[in-house]
Amino acid sequence: SILTFSSIGCITIYNPATRTFQFVPAPVFANVVLADEINRSSPRTQSALLEAMGEGQVTFDGVPHPLPRPFMIIATRNLAEVHGTFPLPQAQLDRFLFSFSIGYPGREEEVEILDRHEHGQPAVGPVLTAGDIVRLQDEVCQVQVSRPVKEYIANLVAETRTHAELALGVSPRGSVLLQRAAQGWAAIEGRAFATPDDVKAVAPAVLRHRLVPRSSHPEAVAQCLDAILSTVPVPL
Repeated sequence: SILTFSSIGCITIYNPATRTFQFVPAPVFANVVLADEINRSSPRTQSALLEAMGEGQVTFDGVPHPLPRPFMIIATRNLAEVHGTFPLPQAQLDRFLFSFSIGYPGREEEVEILDRHEHGQPAVGPVLTAGDIVRLQDEVCQVQVSRPVKEYIANLVAETRTHAELALGVSPRGSVLLQRAAQGWAAIEGRAFATPDDVKAVAPAVLRHRLVPRSSHPEAVAQCLDAILSTVPVPL
């Protein structure tokens, strides 16, 4: 047999006896994919994830293969070391909905971690099915966003594109995802409509990784976001 590999692990196996190719999907064909220290993967692998994250499919040997629904990628980045790492292109960062800095746990959280591991590895059970997540995603899409809230989102992202301290502002994809995140926040709060407060609540996590500051100061992006959220008028 002959094996053909893709940069994200897909394989086709050629069987000379039957003269046929069999597609073998990679681990990316899962509902939840955890990419630990994604900046340690090669640029070729990183770029291969662009289609999966943006289009919900993987094209291999010219044939598109749809990914399952729901599909989400959770990734971590190693920011403490630079040896052997490859910075993620901005186009890939733009495909992530949220960016969080986890940091160290607090004292009570650390004690809880110790409690959970006192007698071995803690067991984790499922809390939702794939069908539950799809249903919740569909419900979020039904949350109403009024014209003034849409204009507020547009004004926020427009300000990031003209801000003197930012070299790169938010893309149209970023504004769409900011709206979706605000819809999700409203749904969590039990409302069928999004408000400017929902937008402001999710804006830091949605926008911070999409902005490129002109300054090398570690707090430059956070300071710019704070200034934008405090100065752009909120619709009444």
